[in-house]
Amino acid sequence: MLARMDPRTAPSENRPLRFVRRGEAVQMFNVPPTRTLLELLREDLGATATKEGCGEGDCGACTVVLGEKCGDHIEYRAINSCIRLAHSVDGLAVWTAEDIAPTLPAARGSLPPAGADPAVGRPGGGAGPSLHPAQQALVDHHGSQCGFCTPGFVMSLFGMYQNRVCQGQAVTRELAQEDLSGNLCRCTGYRPILDAAQQMAELPRVAVDEAALLKQLAALPQAQRADDDAYLMPPSAAELLRLRAARPQAQVVAGCTDVGLWVTKMHKQYAQVLDTTAAAELRQIARVQHGGQAWLSIGAAVRLSDAFAALEQDRPQLHAFAARFAGLPVRSSGTLGGNVANGSPIGDSMPLLIALGAAVVLGAWRSGQVVERRLPLEQLYTGYRQNVMAADELLLRIEVPAATADEFSRVYKISKRFDDDISAVCLAVRLVIRDGVVASASIGAGGVAATPVRAAQTEAALVGQPWTLATVNTAVATLRGEFQPISDMRASAAYRRTVLGNLLQRLWLDQQGATTVSLETLSRTGVLA
Repeated sequence: MLARMDPRTAPSENRPLRFVRRGEAVQMFNVPPTRTLLELLREDLGATATKEGCGEGDCGACTVVLGEKCGDHIEYRAINSCIRLAHSVDGLAVWTAEDIAPTLPAARGSLPPAGADPAVGRPGGGAGPSLHPAQQALVDHHGSQCGFCTPGFVMSLFGMYQNRVCQGQAVTRELAQEDLSGNLCRCTGYRPILDAAQQMAELPRVAVDEAALLKQLAALPQAQRADDDAYLMPPSAAELLRLRAARPQAQVVAGCTDVGLWVTKMHKQYAQVLDTTAAAELRQIARVQHGGQAWLSIGAAVRLSDAFAALEQDRPQLHAFAARFAGLPVRSSGTLGGNVANGSPIGDSMPLLIALGAAVVLGAWRSGQVVERRLPLEQLYTGYRQNVMAADELLLRIEVPAATADEFSRVYKISKRFDDDISAVCLAVRLVIRDGVVASASIGAGGVAATPVRAAQTEAALVGQPWTLATVNTAVATLRGEFQPISDMRASAAYRRTVLGNLLQRLWLDQQGATTVSLETLSRTGVLA
């Protein structure tokens, strides 16, 4: 099958794109490197149930689910197809809203329920359910209004079903809200959709035949890779860095949640793309030692959802913040390394990592070997979206000190919309208080300067001082005067300065045990129940 090809971005090699859909191998030729998965599905495969709403990974109408081999099972991720480059799904399984009904002739990725009432879930009865539980539950609860967003909700529900229901996990209201955070309904119909999410487990079971799918993925023929391929996905860090040195003009992507916007909104085209997410070393999470101290090492290609899950193991209090870091489809595609290397002043991970004392490890291919260097994260940036990396260097991993028993750390995000929104201000603080005195303080801030920054003056105002309200008030004044933020569409400069101080006051209240300082704590204490 042929995809439309822009001659300006024509692949140097006719390297096919291969994936599994509806239980069958799909092979596409002449797919330009910047063609999005949404374009490929709608225009080349005719899968028009998948909608384009915003074209920027914000509304979720284009949501599809990807399946990837992970050991002896399949890992499922709901992602935004509008900003996902088509070639990035090479070797994966793809589901759209048209692919999950168990009675579809070609839907071999699904199995009918074992031992279930065959008439349940099929309108008018019959030999089995004609809809997937994600679809049937929406029908039962009238979860579709205008219907435009519905396919995206269905696919997020499908991902939830595979990751939670099929694993025996109950879908609570809170979990449903988190997993649907990347889907917007312009008809404000969230209540019936959340009801549907909770009802899916009560319907006849429809599970993906993972054994069959694993065989199909393994049977996908491997393409011969060449250095002049238009889309490069090297399988190792050494090969990635070698290609970076040999192809400095290639556009680097690491999840594409930002570069995807350059393609869809700025109409940029790239003759060659270098995708970091297949390099095995960059996909690893490990515990390492540096100078007798334990560190969490997170590869630059680790998905944001997995990176935050690892950080939460040490610091469970980060969960509420992690759940607000964009919507789940963005966290399922985007990588921690991509967010860090991008260096946006309103990127949410950097203030947190700076406050936690994180370091970055950069790598380059020189004299036939990988050469690495390590530096504190805050030293990575030199200006707006500028950094110290040489032309042949890439970010390999982020290393975060393990939590200590005496630390108190919090991170606060202020945005116009609670879920799935970009920060106006982000403040992260890590304190160690001993005998009533601030022994150490590290503070990261976002949205207040041209880069994510460390609030060194405010740290100095805290360290060595008694942990009292008077000390906090002094630090608040210092923090408000330490930066000169700009006014833009998200907030005015005066608002940002004021909020910075307010968030430090909120930290004080949090540390004192106050329970009325955030929506999260209000909900947990039953005030909003």
